[in-house]
Amino acid sequence: MDSLPRSASRQLPISIGAISRVSRSSTAIPDVSIIIPARNEESNLGNCLKSLTSQAGVTFEIIVVDDNSTDRTREIAQSYRGVRVICSGPLPPGWTGKNNAVITGAKKARAGWLLFTDADTIHLPGSLARALTEAKREQADLLSYSPEQIVVTFSERSVMPVIFAELAAQYPPHKVRDPKSGIVAANGQYILVRRSAYDSIGGHIAVATDILEDVALARLFRDIGRRVYFRYAADAVRTRMYRNWQQLREGWTKNLALLFPHPKRLAFQSLVVWLVAWSSLGIAIAAVNTHHFALIVFAALWVLLYLKICIAHFSTLNNLLAITFGLPIFAYLLLRSKRAHANGQVWWKNRVYDGAGSKENISIEKPATNAIPTTIRPRLRTEN
Repeated sequence: MDSLPRSASRQLPISIGAISRVSRSSTAIPDVSIIIPARNEESNLGNCLKSLTSQAGVTFEIIVVDDNSTDRTREIAQSYRGVRVICSGPLPPGWTGKNNAVITGAKKARAGWLLFTDADTIHLPGSLARALTEAKREQADLLSYSPEQIVVTFSERSVMPVIFAELAAQYPPHKVRDPKSGIVAANGQYILVRRSAYDSIGGHIAVATDILEDVALARLFRDIGRRVYFRYAADAVRTRMYRNWQQLREGWTKNLALLFPHPKRLAFQSLVVWLVAWSSLGIAIAAVNTHHFALIVFAALWVLLYLKICIAHFSTLNNLLAITFGLPIFAYLLLRSKRAHANGQVWWKNRVYDGAGSKENISIEKPATNAIPTTIRPRLRTEN
């Protein structure tokens, strides 16, 4: 991932054509309004805006909503010509910070399509135009992409493949796209919606108190018969969700208990699978040494586990690290998440919520030392 430019003057490597696409007069309605909620995102926002301001093939406006940041987020956003920077304002009681920000941005947006995307995303050249074309071709009122995951540190490389393999198994994209499957999902890092359909369900105001607003929004679209289209999209967008163990631990503590209906059971199953897989591999290796070749079939269990991890679209080395270390870490995070939600103490962006993901969510500002930059993920309710 490219590093942030060192000075604001270096954050303007955009062409005159790009500038014209994002700085149209008020009478020119763009094809897409891009809304980016940003709270203390100085390490991510520059790369995100660089990738978005260089998009081609479609007219657009970019609205960055500064959610009371205490770092250089606003300064970085203002350094990009044609990018509109607004403040989210006070947080209404019960609302989540991200919802308050995107609601503010949506009120200012002018286009017939809205793209809600996070500050930690990097958008590939031409991806915006392709996404709009895909949404129209698929007759989708809500199109959501699951980005390619960038992993760097040991903790990221070990556990992220496990988590995304479990998500892919729990919520297969082809079933999400099937309105008859009963499964609905979306990824808040990339949601493109038809404005008319978005307004018809009340927009993010309808899910303002929901911690996992992405799936709540997709569910409302599905409930009124609107088309939801979801897929893995390494060809369009990528992201690095976490940069160290603390961020990863707190981020998935927030999410996992909502993502999986039975976190304790899944934690136990993960540990059992990990022990059985490595025991089976040990038996297979011993069989070679003792010439009991019939026992080599035990290696098949290890191979099956590897094949399951592979569906998460990570490299071979990362998959091997995941099998070696990721499953027990995943089990730990599941249990930690379950406990945090049971205690009603779920941290997110310097705020704490009750963890229920319901209308009773509360938000309390906490000292900046407790900030936890993370990315939310879908919550699927009982029928999923």
